[in-house]
Amino acid sequence: MFLAELNWLAIVVATLAAFVAGAVWFGPKTFFPLWWKLMGKGPGEEPGTGNMVVLFGSTFVAALVEATAVASVIYFVAATDPGFGTLQGGLTGLLLGVGLAAASSLSHRLFAGHGFRVWAIEVGSDVVNLTIMGLILGSWR
Repeated sequence: MFLAELNWLAIVVATLAAFVAGAVWFGPKTFFPLWWKLMGKGPGEEPGTGNMVVLFGSTFVAALVEATAVASVIYFVAATDPGFGTLQGGLTGLLLGVGLAAASSLSHRLFAGHGFRVWAIEVGSDVVNLTIMGLILGSWR
């Protein structure tokens, strides 16, 4: 099966890189304060409910699943393109981010009443993270 042929070290590194990028994106000096306000939350409210280990652990596992999916797409696309590398990997991640993550989440956010700006902040992180994953995975095939 092709999963055994994936570069699992690259997948873990891509996961960690995206996890760090997400932490920076939603940091206290970047988009978190605006996002939190747009979500209708006050300064005294804390994000997430319950155990933070479960919250961050689940986030990490989700990023690992994303990185595995990006690596799988790259595996199949690169099989037909011997020159596939970093740039193509980044473009693959960008395409997956815009074409799947951004497009599919827009209606969810708008129908939930969260608005376009909440969607833009959240999906911006997704697109950046998937692009970073693609760059790393494309360079380490």
